[in-house]
Amino acid sequence: MARTLLLDLDGTLVDTVPDLAAALNRLMHARGLPGFSPDQVTAMVGDGIAALVSRAFAAHQRTPDPAALADFSADYTAHVAVASKPYPGVLKVLTGLQRDGWRLAVCTNKPEQAALVLLQAVGLLPLLCAVGGGDSFSARKPDPAHLLGTLARAAGAPAAALMLGDHHNDVLAAQAAGMPSIFAGWGYGSAAAAEGCTAVASDITEAAAIANRLLA
Repeated sequence: MARTLLLDLDGTLVDTVPDLAAALNRLMHARGLPGFSPDQVTAMVGDGIAALVSRAFAAHQRTPDPAALADFSADYTAHVAVASKPYPGVLKVLTGLQRDGWRLAVCTNKPEQAALVLLQAVGLLPLLCAVGGGDSFSARKPDPAHLLGTLARAAGAPAAALMLGDHHNDVLAAQAAGMPSIFAGWGYGSAAAAEGCTAVASDITEAAAIANRLLA
């Protein structure tokens, strides 16, 4: 049975905060509101773009106007790979895992189209069997249906799969789906977000080694 590694995107494979912050600040400025620092945006990331936009407006004691989400989505998708870069070693490690027979699939709360554009731009899409975005199914992380739906797209099986991500949603979804999880300690999540994971990795190379041990 082929092994499958389900991968979070933002904060795990790619540092996406630069482009998320730029698009979010353009949205804020267009509405006469102050922008945010990269660290402030990092703290808002992980639950999809609707939550990101809502949190940004809430920080200014406002609620999003009817066009805000669509405006942000269109702008961000058009500028999704301007400054976003894969973390060191990601391309090399994923290439090695694929060569060793792993099936690789991205499971992200980012909208599927934006994820596809980004993954293509940074050279990771050809390594993947599937991409499951936040709008690909009726549920998204931390709902295990998101992981299981992405796993099905990749023709993988829960008994031979695990999740790698930097957010508590990744850990919770993996637990509910009955599969191990590796916490990406280099990403956006705090140490507390790792609670309940199977293992913590300090970089993508260590994550691959742990994955090979967990699913020998």
